[in-house]
Amino acid sequence: MLDVPSAPLLAVEGLHAWYGESHILHGASFEVRAGEVVTLLGRNGAGKTTTLKSIMGIVGQRKGSVRFEGRELIGLSSNAIARGGIAFCPEERGIFASLDVEENLFLPPEVKPGGLKTDSIFTLFPNIKERLRSQGTKLSGGEQQMLAIGRILRTGARLLLLDEPTEGLAPVIIQQIGHTIRTLKEQGFTILLVEQNFRFASTVADRYYVMEHGRIIDAFANSELDANLEKLHEYLGV
Repeated sequence: MLDVPSAPLLAVEGLHAWYGESHILHGASFEVRAGEVVTLLGRNGAGKTTTLKSIMGIVGQRKGSVRFEGRELIGLSSNAIARGGIAFCPEERGIFASLDVEENLFLPPEVKPGGLKTDSIFTLFPNIKERLRSQGTKLSGGEQQMLAIGRILRTGARLLLLDEPTEGLAPVIIQQIGHTIRTLKEQGFTILLVEQNFRFASTVADRYYVMEHGRIIDAFANSELDANLEKLHEYLGV
């Protein structure tokens, strides 16, 4: 009997996106299977962040197909997409200065059963537990990133969209974020990661897609990383 692979958890096909008159995505296509960590690589302006925002329905206009668990998301509101089980952690983190850490942590509603309990979040991020009464924006950059990730883990979302989670962070904090992503994968989360630091990405990702000018131009597995390093340097300009 043939071993037929299961359908992808997320399937993006021919995705176009605009901000006003600016056409950013030009037919991007890729897929993410349940339990994977998949990384979008590319230079600044390649369309990586716009891809995440397009999945969430928070761009000006989009067309093409974005299917999550077989359900078409094009045409749905961002609220409906979030309630369906996708969570977005933006690069700017979105921590509210008027709220303390605990209030920031509990701000998003639970959308589905299966989210991490508070104790599990504190196990991942002990710094957060120690700072519950601190103003959210008084945290260090690394602590704010931990809070931003911890906040979406409560919601019950099974697909996490993480935009540049290591940007501007110290090496020791980057290691902690890497440990967190690997732990979340072990717990059954699926992660689509935007990252410019492919050295970090290589410690967590199963597969990579390379973006350029709003399109996917290459794809390879982590096991093929060494064979693609020279080409990757050309793509990323590093």
